[in-house]
Amino acid sequence: MSIKSSKPICIWKLKSFLGEGTLWVPFLNSIFFVDIKKKKILILNTKTNKKKILRVDKEIGFISHIKRNIFILGLKSELRIVDLKNIKILSSIGVELNKPNNRINDGKIDPKGRLWFGTMDNLEKKQSGSLYCLDNHLRLHKVDEKYFIANGPAFLDKNNFYHTDSRKRVIYKIKINDKLEILKKTIFLKFNEIDGSPDGMTTDIRNNLWVCHYRGASISVYDLRGNKIHQINFPAKNITNCTFGGSGNNELFISTARKDMKAKEIKKYSLSGSLFKVKINLKGKKTISFKSAILAS
Repeated sequence: MSIKSSKPICIWKLKSFLGEGTLWVPFLNSIFFVDIKKKKILILNTKTNKKKILRVDKEIGFISHIKRNIFILGLKSELRIVDLKNIKILSSIGVELNKPNNRINDGKIDPKGRLWFGTMDNLEKKQSGSLYCLDNHLRLHKVDEKYFIANGPAFLDKNNFYHTDSRKRVIYKIKINDKLEILKKTIFLKFNEIDGSPDGMTTDIRNNLWVCHYRGASISVYDLRGNKIHQINFPAKNITNCTFGGSGNNELFISTARKDMKAKEIKKYSLSGSLFKVKINLKGKKTISFKSAILAS
């Protein structure tokens, strides 16, 4: 069965400078995402169309769910566990406190309920970024390093996933063991300049890879062999992140950004910075929450 998709629909018209970090939370019927540089968490209830914006005190790369109204925020140099309903900080884990010019970027939860995220040079010049995993015991592991812009973890299973260095325009396929050691790392895809840069990613139930094209105005879909099997074009230039959600888990939610855009580009792609939705004829993998016995009570 070939992939079919609807025309992208703008469901929240915004001027996000760096929209990112899409997260579907089923029990809230809501899509969460962030504006990294404006230090915002944005929430849209897709049933009621109610919108909510929360402000945080640091740049925020991603948001992940734990349970009920408890979330992990990937802030500049901190993983912060918070109760968003009561706006209460429950715990904090410092990240790269010895690298003040770095910040946390994209992050996702793997099939075992562990959090994977990357860091990057905030000026986007140095190869100072790394790939980390926060395990189920709240222990932080550095798994890989020497990234310019670590981006888009997307999982095949608990031991195999994709990861990106957007500056290099490369998507890696990585295999790890149960000790979180890399057994194999290969280049899965290499983008040309005309394609833009690979940014956020997700996988569907067939393990196809959905890749956002920053400065490429599109999302491309690749099978396990790296063959391009589908493409969705957008009225926005910088496509940054995507996740499946909705009642049937067959709706793709997409964040975009206005960063790096010139005035003439904004005129052409006037919906850049907005949140979009696309209906797909197959399902994505379900949202997985972070799992920890320490946080179970």
